[in-house]
Amino acid sequence: MDRDELDSALTEGRRIAGSTPAQVSVDNPGVADPSAQAVRAVVSGEVTGVGFRDATSRRARELNVAGWVRNRDDGTVQVHAEGEERAVAQLVEFLNGGVPLARVESVAVERVALEGHEQFAIRGVSAGVFVVQEHAATARHFDLRLEVDGVMRSWAVPKGPSLDPAVKRLAVQVGDHVKAHNAFEGTLEGGGVIVWDRGSYEQGGRVAWPSALDRGHAVFVLHGAKLRGGFALQRAGRGAKAQWLLIKRRDEEARPGSDIVAERPESVLSGRRLEDLIRPSPG
Repeated sequence: MDRDELDSALTEGRRIAGSTPAQVSVDNPGVADPSAQAVRAVVSGEVTGVGFRDATSRRARELNVAGWVRNRDDGTVQVHAEGEERAVAQLVEFLNGGVPLARVESVAVERVALEGHEQFAIRGVSAGVFVVQEHAATARHFDLRLEVDGVMRSWAVPKGPSLDPAVKRLAVQVGDHVKAHNAFEGTLEGGGVIVWDRGSYEQGGRVAWPSALDRGHAVFVLHGAKLRGGFALQRAGRGAKAQWLLIKRRDEEARPGSDIVAERPESVLSGRRLEDLIRPSPG
């Protein structure tokens, strides 16, 4: 994308990014009840490899409870649940003995802050790969790419991603790319590219992908070297190059006030910065 296109998108993006939460809803909490509560539970015992996550997910959906469940490396199962107080309590009761093949020894529960989840999901299941490439061309920007149905859905992010939930980054949707381009790093005519971050990701939200993208609100979890935790893409304007907002969700990986682009400018492949790559050779 050239400089004129980016300048135009940035102007519109500043207007959109300055909207109030009532105008642009990013988290779209699945639970609107003001009495909603959230808990985090750790279940110990013989609870992995026995269908515990699947059973918990089914029960949570029956109760209209949002959140997630995942296996941990120490053999326990961790559950985040948020919703109406009685429904959350019923799910915690289920954790204590509702899975037939499991042998639960203990369930440690603590109240935590609401995170605004839109469905109850099983975490730890990869949806594919993601990559963020920093690109110096006519206009310098970052390209966020997510693997969806075998191709890399792509967005140009002029200022790069942020780990600060208060920051809304303009992301202009561009054409899909092939996966073979993910590892490219080198010089191009008039510029260059580095692989700024990469890893796997999980799809989230109450709407299945790719329908979530088609409807304009997609939630996902990144497992990269620099970018980790939940993010949201919210469409803010349609057109040939649809404008979105890329926003970090408020979770344990959020870093309010940080600037990850300035703090970590290096490639995750070579350790080089983009400036080093495109700097003319002496002589």
